[in-house]
Amino acid sequence: MKKVTNMFISLLLIAGINFAQSSPIDITINRSGVLLKGKFYAVEGEGIFPTVILLHGFPGNEKDVLGIGENLAQAGINALTFNYSGTYESQGKASHEHNLNDINAAFIYLHQLENISKYKIDTSLIYLGGWCHGGGLGLAYAINHPEIHSVFSIAGSDQSVFFKEYVSNPEMKKMIDKSFAETTAKGITRFEDGAAPHEVAEGGIDKMISSLDIKKNAATLALKNILLIGGWDDIQTTMEKFILPLYRALQTEKAQNVTIKAFQDDHYFGKTKNAVAQTVTEWIKAVPERKKF
Repeated sequence: MKKVTNMFISLLLIAGINFAQSSPIDITINRSGVLLKGKFYAVEGEGIFPTVILLHGFPGNEKDVLGIGENLAQAGINALTFNYSGTYESQGKASHEHNLNDINAAFIYLHQLENISKYKIDTSLIYLGGWCHGGGLGLAYAINHPEIHSVFSIAGSDQSVFFKEYVSNPEMKKMIDKSFAETTAKGITRFEDGAAPHEVAEGGIDKMISSLDIKKNAATLALKNILLIGGWDDIQTTMEKFILPLYRALQTEKAQNVTIKAFQDDHYFGKTKNAVAQTVTEWIKAVPERKKF
C-alpha cells in the first residue's frame, strides 16, 4: 500500500499539481534539553509526503528561507526550518558544533511517531539543504553522516574558505565583526565562548580550517546526490571561491549525481527566488535512488 501511495504522490508532483498549504506551524525541537524554535510548512492533502530540512543562513530569520519553504509545500513537499542554538528565541549558544547537533535534532524530530502522523511525513524521502551558512552546514553534516543521501546548497559558505578570507581581508573582517556585534547587542545571537569569528581567528585557524574543509571531503560527498546553486553577482559567497571549486573537486572524484545551477543574481536571489525554489523542487522530484534515512 505504501508503494502505491508513494507512486501516486510522485505522479502528482511530476504532473505539477499544486497542493494546498496553510500558514506555517510554530514548532519546538528539543536538542538534549535545548529548545529550538522553528516553523513547519506542511502540505495539506491525503497521503504521505517528502520532507526537507531547510537551513537558514546565519543568524537567519524567524520565517522562511528565501521563500523556499512555502514554495515546497505548495508543490507537495513538507519543509521544516528552525533557528540555530543561540539565535533568536532558540535556547543555548551558537557554535559550529552546536549547529551540526541542531540538524541531528531536526532529523530526530521528523522521525518521532506523533510528528510522522501529524505532518504525513514519508521518512524514506527526507532531504537536507539550505542557503549561505545553511548550505555549507548541510554539506558539512552530510560528510560524517552516511545516512544522508541527498543534500542541496544555495550560495553555500564553506567555513574553511570563509575563515581564510576573514583573516586575510581586513574589510571583510570589519564588516563581519560589526554585523555580529550588532546582532549580539540586540540579543539575536549568543555565541559559545570562543565561537564568535574574531575569537576563532584569535585562537588560530589552521587546525580548524582543516577540519571544516568541505572540498577536501569531496570523495565522501561524491557518493551522494548533490545540488549546488550560486549567483554570478554574489560578492559574498562567490562562484569562483566557493561554488565552482567544490563542483570541480566533486567532478575529480567522479561524482555521478551532482548538479550545478547559476543565476544572474546576488547573494540574496531577490530577482530569482521563485526560480531558485523551482530548481530545488525539480531536483527533489528527480533525485535518483531514493533511500531510507
